[in-house]
Amino acid sequence: MRRALELARLGSGYTAPNPMVGCVVVHNGQIIGEGWHQNYGGPHAEVNAIASVVDKSLLPESRVYVTLEPCSHFGKTPPCADLLINSGVRDVVVCNLDPNPLVAGRGVQKLLDAGIKVETGLLEQEGLELNKRFFTSHTLMRPYIILKWAETADGFVAKPGCEQVQISGALAKRFVHKLRAEEQAIMVGTRTALHDNPQLNTRHWKGRNPTRIVIDRQLQLPESINLFDKAQATIVYNYKKQQEQENLYFVKLPENQPLLPHIMADLHKRNVISVLVEGGTYLLESLLKENLWDEAFILKNTILTITEGIKAPTMVYGSLVDKQTLGTDTLLHYRNS
Repeated sequence: MRRALELARLGSGYTAPNPMVGCVVVHNGQIIGEGWHQNYGGPHAEVNAIASVVDKSLLPESRVYVTLEPCSHFGKTPPCADLLINSGVRDVVVCNLDPNPLVAGRGVQKLLDAGIKVETGLLEQEGLELNKRFFTSHTLMRPYIILKWAETADGFVAKPGCEQVQISGALAKRFVHKLRAEEQAIMVGTRTALHDNPQLNTRHWKGRNPTRIVIDRQLQLPESINLFDKAQATIVYNYKKQQEQENLYFVKLPENQPLLPHIMADLHKRNVISVLVEGGTYLLESLLKENLWDEAFILKNTILTITEGIKAPTMVYGSLVDKQTLGTDTLLHYRNS
């Protein structure tokens, strides 16, 4: 199962809104086949694992380890539970049950009804951590929310007047682009979009560009900013208009409802299972205040000071779970506790 979890991680950044899944086929203590879900819409892990077995006659005497309950319904691909049944497999070990209402125990039941021995819950916590985005989407009905900001040694994110300053070093910048490649969407507020004019892509790391999300309530942002270049899918949440263009979607929100919960609910309807929030301070503090976050990464420069400017958000109740050094920056990793 540990090997199956390792394989599943290879799909990071490519399977959303599907989960990351790995599968291993074992015969007499030897791995004879393995596979993982490589990209959304492509074959599932079980399909790739079974296909990799050279001698299919060994399958009835083999045990299959899979990190998530085999699907039982027709989606973009046929049910994997049917594949295992038709392959003659008699023994299946599952890490996590699937919270998706379309599966939710039906895959395991289908295997049991076919006379297949099924065990569940092996390395369950590791599996829940692997697919925390997927499980959050199906249990809380919102995306998994990761906050990120960079601050100076004296706790500022920008100079007075929102003047941009280069805070993070090269290693920290690469880490941020790695984060972007792993998440399905990336969000900023109006002031960050205007003053920083970010591209919000993965140019410093190999991976898919996330869907860009910007909050511009009154549509004050000029058309010339990078977020409107249509280079990647971009959603603009506002109070003024509903309109779709090529790679640019204006979503009108009701003014009489809480803004951030409504945005997260809308993203959930759009099958967005994770969002990286990169600023600015007002947006980050709002999410912290509303307890609408799951993890946070703070890149604190250990040398640079600017003495005055825009103060960084304050992490009050998060639990520090990791601390690393990235060149001149200290990476602080928090979980919502």
